[in-house]
Amino acid sequence: MSVPLVPLTIGIEEEYLLVDKKTRDLATEPPDTMMTECEELLHGQVSPEFLKSQIEIGSRVCLNVQEARADLAHLRATVARVANRYGLAPIAASTHPFGHWQEQKHTEKERYNILAKDMAAVARRLLICGMHVHVGIEDEDLRIDMMNQVSYFLPHLLALSTSSPFWGGEETGLKSYRLTVFDGLPRTGLPDTFQSFGEYERLVARMVGAGLVEDATKLWWDIRPSARYPTLEMRMTDVCTRLDDTVTIAAIFKCLLSMLGRLRGNNQRWRIYPRTLVQENRWLAQRYGAHGELVDFGRGIKAPVSELIEEIISLVREDAEHLGCLDEVLHARDIVERGTSAHRQLAIYHKAMEDGADRMEAFRQVVDMLIEETLHGINIEED
Repeated sequence: MSVPLVPLTIGIEEEYLLVDKKTRDLATEPPDTMMTECEELLHGQVSPEFLKSQIEIGSRVCLNVQEARADLAHLRATVARVANRYGLAPIAASTHPFGHWQEQKHTEKERYNILAKDMAAVARRLLICGMHVHVGIEDEDLRIDMMNQVSYFLPHLLALSTSSPFWGGEETGLKSYRLTVFDGLPRTGLPDTFQSFGEYERLVARMVGAGLVEDATKLWWDIRPSARYPTLEMRMTDVCTRLDDTVTIAAIFKCLLSMLGRLRGNNQRWRIYPRTLVQENRWLAQRYGAHGELVDFGRGIKAPVSELIEEIISLVREDAEHLGCLDEVLHARDIVERGTSAHRQLAIYHKAMEDGADRMEAFRQVVDMLIEETLHGINIEED
């Protein structure tokens, strides 16, 4: 294998919802002291999100996915331990089963106040959580080239991550309802294709000059060159309830970039398909998740996600072995077999209803599962 052309450091950001452990409803106004305690313990790796019922964590810059997993486990455990002292718990899910956005309050912070004012009800509806994976790519033009090529695979990663089948106490019929809410904002979805970093910078400059955005952080695409770090930031996926699933998606994203770097070293590249076609796969992943189908545009046919994940494993196996994360990549098979968080939430809800529970009791059982699985494989007692 040729040496990858990118450093491939990795960082992961996750957003959680805070729930009351008695009612299982969202904590619309958690105590300020809870966030203060988290900040004192986690030293810049935790922050409030747009809504008070949300909290965001971010790993350190990590050299491999095992290091990222250990850091995320520490972050999840610490937030859970502090929240528990206040009768609260974090859940790693992209929507709450029965919470209502109209009842939430946004965090008093200048940038959030501006967002609430500029975006009105579209921003107030953002009762959603996501996961962002940063991979370090120092060369700016290479970062853009990788963004153009790897966008093809993002719907596959979305299908493995879905965790938002409910919205406002209703079964939506989608496995990732989060994206339908997020797409209400401008400058979301898949990015344009750029020929160079300079072309991307010119677009940002025109938007800033026209007064549309203050800076590139307001480009909320599914993947983007980070405006703060020398990284390529993948943003399409839901937050995964199980930490092992988070790590698998991060590992596959990292290995895909390694694979594309390897192709580049052999003077090859991945075909760039029209944004419209990739957008169709994005929709199919939103709708059906890991148990659905996506289009294989090379063959021009729909294929089961399970089959396409096997193809991705074959594509990146050499890179996963080189980077020491083959086990994490192969875990994608387990996700497909048992289903994502969205599939498990729906199964628990339907089983509770069949057993005679009313809708609210069924929803509370879903929240109980989310509380438990957010800490699956994590020792909450460890510091």
